[in-house]
Formats: sequence, C-alpha cells, structure tokens
Amino acid sequence: MSFKNMLGRTMLADYSRRIKNAPREVILSPSLLLSCAMYATAAIPLTWDQGSASTLPSLESFQQQFGISSTAGAHSTRNFVSLVYIGDAAGAALSFFINDRIGRLWSFRLYTAIWIIGQLVATFSPGPSALYVSRIISGLGIGSLSVTGSVSIVELAPPEIRGLLAAWYTVCMTLSLMLATFCVYGVQLHVAASRLQYQVVMFSPCVFMLLWILASFFLCESPRWLVLSNRNEEAANTLVRLRRLPLDHHRVQEELRSIEESIQLETAAHGPNDTSPSNIVSLAKETFTVPSNLRRLQQALILYAFPQFSGGNSITNYFIPILKIIGLTGDSSRNLFLSGMYTMTKFFFGLSASFFFIDALGRRNTLFFGITLQMISDIYLAAYIKVQNDASPSEAAGEAALASIFIHSFGYTIGLLTLPYVFGGELWPNRIRSFGAAITQTFHWLFHYSMTFALPSLLSRTDNWGAFIFFAAWCAAALLYVYLLVPEIAGLSVEEIERVFSGPWRLFGRQSTLRDTSSVIEGQDVNHKSEHSKDEAVPVTKSAQKSVGESRLSSY
Repeated sequence: MSFKNMLGRTMLADYSRRIKNAPREVILSPSLLLSCAMYATAAIPLTWDQGSASTLPSLESFQQQFGISSTAGAHSTRNFVSLVYIGDAAGAALSFFINDRIGRLWSFRLYTAIWIIGQLVATFSPGPSALYVSRIISGLGIGSLSVTGSVSIVELAPPEIRGLLAAWYTVCMTLSLMLATFCVYGVQLHVAASRLQYQVVMFSPCVFMLLWILASFFLCESPRWLVLSNRNEEAANTLVRLRRLPLDHHRVQEELRSIEESIQLETAAHGPNDTSPSNIVSLAKETFTVPSNLRRLQQALILYAFPQFSGGNSITNYFIPILKIIGLTGDSSRNLFLSGMYTMTKFFFGLSASFFFIDALGRRNTLFFGITLQMISDIYLAAYIKVQNDASPSEAAGEAALASIFIHSFGYTIGLLTLPYVFGGELWPNRIRSFGAAITQTFHWLFHYSMTFALPSLLSRTDNWGAFIFFAAWCAAALLYVYLLVPEIAGLSVEEIERVFSGPWRLFGRQSTLRDTSSVIEGQDVNHKSEHSKDEAVPVTKSAQKSVGESRLSSY
C-alpha cells in the first residue's frame, strides 16, 4: 500500500473529507454557531468558581473577612473549595425533573438565574456561614448547567463537527478559569484590600451570564426535544434555521426523519417521556436493564471518574499549595501570576483540543495521547518530590517540575477534561438523554467532591510524593480501559451511535467505527473494495453506500 493510500485511510483524512463534503450552509450557520456558543457558556459558572475559589484565599481582604487563607495550606481552604460540589451533585440530579419538561432554552435560563442568586449571596456574605450557604446555592445552578450544556450542543450539532462544537463547552471552561484567575490577580494589584476587592470577582461574571439569558430568546431550541414533545412542525422549522437549508432539502428531510423514527421507536417500546413516578421507573428500567444503555452508563461514569483520580482537577483546585510542596511558591502576587499562566495554557490547550484533536484524530487517539502525557508528568513530579524530601534537587530539576505541571495540564485538557463531556452528551438515545446525563453528572460531581476534599489528607499521608504515584496508577488504568472499551464514534449521527453500543464487547474498542461508517456521511464519495479483489476500486451509489455502512454498524 502506498503512503498516499495509507494517509487517505487515517482519521485526519476522514475528518477532512467530511468537512469538505458537508454543505457550507450547515457548517457556517450563524444560528447553529451562536446557539452552541450559548450552551457552551453553561461551563462558565463551573470554572469561574473553580478558578476564583483556588485564588481568592490569597487576597488579604478575603482572609480578613472569612478567615480562609491559601498560605495556611490545603487544609485551610478545603471546605471552601470542595463544598460547592455537593450542590453540583444535587443540581445535576434534580435537573432531570426539569430538562425535558421545560426544554433546553428555559432550563439554561433557570439554572443560570439560580447560579446568579448564589453569587449574589456570596458577594454580600457577612461571614463564613453565609459564604458556605452560597456555595451550595451556586452549586445547584452549576450542576444543572453541566447537564444541559453539553447535551444541548450535541442535539443541535451536525455529525461532521459535533465533536468540535461539543468541545466548545470545555473551551469555555478553560477560558472562564483563566479569566477568573487573572481577575483575582488584577484586583489584588489595583483594588485596595477591602470587601470590594473580592466582591468584584464574585459579581462580575453575573453580568455576562445575564446577557446570555437575554440572548437566548433569539436562539434555537433543540429540534430533538421539540420532536420528543410532539412539536414536530416547530422542530422542522428549527432544523431549517439551524442548517440554513430549505425544508425540502434531502439532508434536512433525512435528519428530520431519522429523529422522528428514532423517537417513535423508543416511545413505542418504552412509553412517552415525562417525569411522572411511573415513567421515572420506566426510564430507570430502560437505562439499567437494556444492555446497550447499561454500556453507555458504565462508560460515562468511568470516564467521569478517571479525570478526578488522574489528578487533573486536584492540581487546578490546589495549585498554590502544590507549588509550595515542590518548593516554587513565592509571595501572593507571584503565586497568582503563575496561577494565571497555568489557566491561560489550559485555555489554549482547550482550543487545540477543539480544533485539532477530537474530530481530526478521533476520540480514542486523543485520549491515548492526553492520558500518556498526564501519567509521565505524574511520575516525574512524584520522583522530584521524593528526592526533595530526602535531599536538595538541582534548580534545573525544579524548573522541570514546574514544566511538568504545565505538561500535565496539556494532557489533561485535551484528554480527560474534554472527552468525558463530549462522550457524556453524545452517547445517549433521545428518550433517556436527560435522565442518563443527570445520573452521570451527579456521580461526576460526587467524584469531584470526594477527590477535592480528600486531596489534602492524601498528600499528608503519602509524604506528598505518593499522591502523584496514585494519580499515575489511575492514568495507567485509564489507558487500558480506553484501549479495551472505548469505541470511536466521531462522525456518526446521534441516532447511529445506537448501533455501536449494540455490538459485542470483544470488538467494542478494537476497530474504528468511523472508518467503517464514513460512507453514511451524505455527499461523500467512497470506494468500497471487495475482499477478493486486488485493490480494485468499485464505485457505489449513494443508497448502496448507506446500506453498506449500516450493515457494517450492525455487525460491529
């Protein structure tokens, strides 16, 4: 096989063909891009909280008002940093009762309003007790937004760029993390040590999110939710607006028919989708007893657990205490500056994941690459801290340790930070998408809370270096899991993913679903080769392409 033929069979080549053959109107639709951008901003409350919570205890005014200081170590900030995740878990669980009842747009508005209320309580809190209450209120909004954000993007996006658009959620996470950190750094430099200093940080994102609430009245509801709610005419009009193609265009008709048939089959098999007690039992039964759905559930849960156990969020939440552990801490200005640079790199890493990794290299390859970088960084940091405990490492070794933290950030951002949100939104069938996303996000936030709360104890009981061995071991387990059990679903429609999860376990992670199903992408010219021919290309018609792709999916 020639090099050109080998290159043509890569994930990158498949991705390029999909983008090239997709109608420009679909890829560059303003309604699509702006609506996805709005749902992506659902990530902003999460990481604004994460970035500000990890750095606010460095401000003198915050320390005086609440008695919480990052210079006192991870134990001092543990409750302030971790308590919000209890609210996140509760909000994610409760969101199921709202998402499918009022729709994606009104869910976004409601949850954002709840978060804003929590921020206002925090802004005017007179002491620690009220501050901790505000953390729970904000968490209710954050957890609910984490369910509806990525799910809504998946329901809007065309398959060619679904991964890219779903990754916008992570891009907004890293952007918000960076801005929050630099906001704290800015007020430390330019605002006197008064209550106003930390209040600016807590209140400023509320203005931005309020503007998105207003903008949401001009953007698009999910056509899948509209069909699920028996509003088929609205769904058709929304799909026309999202794809910028006429209603009678074959692509719009095929997508609409696929959505309607999928939901009709699910409803016929399991009943209508509502939040009555009997139907909740039905949804739970469908989720936990149907083999393909149980596979989805275990994959989403495990892929949300690995990020916490790999150390990615732990380093972000306790960045300044970890700098102190490796002997690189300084005064508060230097610490905040390093925190800002760390979050800035995560933002650019998130952008690279969105545009160059997820759809271009595929989900599996991106996970392999990112997790490997994390594991290598964890091992080096463990070795460095162990040597530091016993002796005095060289200055070059200390600089390499700092670099390892940033390399760890790169691996985590393109891999275990981004991909679980992409998978978590696109795995589920239409009928149980909200239920499944609510369950997995609830456990995600419980994992997040437990690891964030436990990290100070883990560090102290393992002489600091053992914690990074713990992280590296979980990275190794994640690599094995991805190799065996994570399928490649880039380029498949939401409805086509069902066939992937109906295949046998022994083939689940061992072949590229994308390559076998690239022929279902409309407009793509593909030559299928006979097993008995000698590389003789046989052109096939569009209908034949689709039937071959479907048969291969079924056999998978």
